Amino acid sequence: MKADIKYAGIDLHQSTCFIEIQDGRGDALSQSVVKTESETLRSFFRGIGGTIHVAFEVGTQSAWLYEILKPIVTSITVCDVRKHKRRGSKSDRIDAHKLATWLRMGELEQVYQGDRNTRKLRDLAHGYMATVSDSIRVMNRIKAVYRSWAISCGGRDVYYKRNREEWLSKFPMRESGTRAALYYAQLDLLKEQRKETKKAFLKEARRYPVQKILRGIPGFGPVRSAFAIAVIGTPHRFRTERQLWSYSGLSVVIHTSSDHEIIEGRIVRKQRQNTRGLTRDYNRILKMVFKGAAKEAIRKDPMKTLYRMKVAKGIRPEMAVLSIARRLAAITLVLWKRGEKFDVAKLISN
Repeated sequence: MKADIKYAGIDLHQSTCFIEIQDGRGDALSQSVVKTESETLRSFFRGIGGTIHVAFEVGTQSAWLYEILKPIVTSITVCDVRKHKRRGSKSDRIDAHKLATWLRMGELEQVYQGDRNTRKLRDLAHGYMATVSDSIRVMNRIKAVYRSWAISCGGRDVYYKRNREEWLSKFPMRESGTRAALYYAQLDLLKEQRKETKKAFLKEARRYPVQKILRGIPGFGPVRSAFAIAVIGTPHRFRTERQLWSYSGLSVVIHTSSDHEIIEGRIVRKQRQNTRGLTRDYNRILKMVFKGAAKEAIRKDPMKTLYRMKVAKGIRPEMAVLSIARRLAAITLVLWKRGEKFDVAKLISN
């Protein structure tokens, strides 16, 4: 039966894919260059036969390839290979060989691809985030033009349409005013696009019954709850709250070395302050959701009281906010799994 099990490593590119097939012993059965087309890839894997396990790196086209191959092969591992140290030369053939080898040896970690039912919501979430980022980028460029002429432009007044003529008249040179006017026109277009994208994003999020549950959590509004649904997909991905903390960038990582010493002939663990920090491998959108919700929630009770209690104990304000964010993440996971609404009495009792 082992001879019937095959491991495929795919180095995916825009126009072509390099595919290596290995057997259970690690011998290369074939190496092929295939067009990055749905029908070509389907016919290629249908012609292999046996039990096929496939691995390729997460990227722009990984979700597309995942949907194509999912009904055909036995299992698909979409992975992030940044944790694996690359040594020696690099090419499509070498990358495909390494992916097949790591897959056969069980050294690849699966990257969650989400459910097809939430694909539209995820796309709208990324589209809305891109529009917001573009708007901020243009706003920074507008202020940069004013600062280049030592024109004070603090606050948001410089962006409003009603004051633009007054602001543009402050430039000593017409050319710089023309440049700022072009940025203003770009900002107006992005604002309209941002409104339309947000409207479609929130409309799609309302299709999910869990949004009503999430909106009841302190600090969660329609936008944050929509982002949470789009990114998490299903709460059953996370067995415990600590797994969600790690995925959201809220878990603490400790770095130590030389942990023990010998005192009077006995091995004793050293008593010292460990180097601590938050995990660096996390989902940026989800961290933004929980940290933003925490900052919003501490403005009023019950989270305001909880925040003040933590600060009174000597916890630094930023660490108190992190603690609130972790609490909100845990609440989100529990309520989503149980289908229950947020209850302030249970929060206080805990």
